[in-house]
Amino acid sequence: MRPLIGITTELTTARYGAWHEETALVPIGYVGSVERAGGRALLIPPSDDGLDETLAALDGIVFSGGPDLDPSSYGQEPHPETKGVTPERDRAELALLHAALERDMPLLAVCRGSQLLNVAHGGDLVQHLPDVLGHEQHKHTPGVFADHGVRASGKLGAILGTEAPVKSHHHQGIGRLGDGLEALAWAEDGTVEGLERPDRRFAVGVLWHPEAGDDAALFRALVDEARAYRSAAG
Repeated sequence: MRPLIGITTELTTARYGAWHEETALVPIGYVGSVERAGGRALLIPPSDDGLDETLAALDGIVFSGGPDLDPSSYGQEPHPETKGVTPERDRAELALLHAALERDMPLLAVCRGSQLLNVAHGGDLVQHLPDVLGHEQHKHTPGVFADHGVRASGKLGAILGTEAPVKSHHHQGIGRLGDGLEALAWAEDGTVEGLERPDRRFAVGVLWHPEAGDDAALFRALVDEARAYRSAAG
């Protein structure tokens, strides 16, 4: 039986057929990446209830990308470029993340997810990287992934190699690193692009979008860890 991998979803208004209504959705790239890596994907809508029931059904979890986190969750006032905040999703995913970490469930946190991982450990975010970097190379065109390289070390280096091409689409970045986290990857401009909680079996965050690239190594690593997690749980 394939490991069951949950994928968090975004709350947004979507149009399909004759309908235009609130939906819980995620880009299909996440689903395809999980299933090509040998897992079975299950979508997780934001909810304040049922954490134990949700995690009891899973062997691993992907915290997907999406809009900006509410700056109040890390003690800042909103920047003019901070947009799309969804407090109910923030609240539900922070609770889910803490519960998954407590179980030592394997998790991969992508883009917004990596920011969530940092904020959950008391870190904060740079709300608009162009203010600091002087360029928009991490998100040059809305709706188009930016291509750049990262330098990786530790667990990410072992999975991807010490140099890897990635696809990014973010205007925010990691500020103060959260307690107990370790930075594992950096862009050429010094932006932290990857981090992990090293005292967990697999709690890795990347600011880029591996589901949009050709290299499935991160998803294979997640599914392998999820398979081991299921075996250990009996």
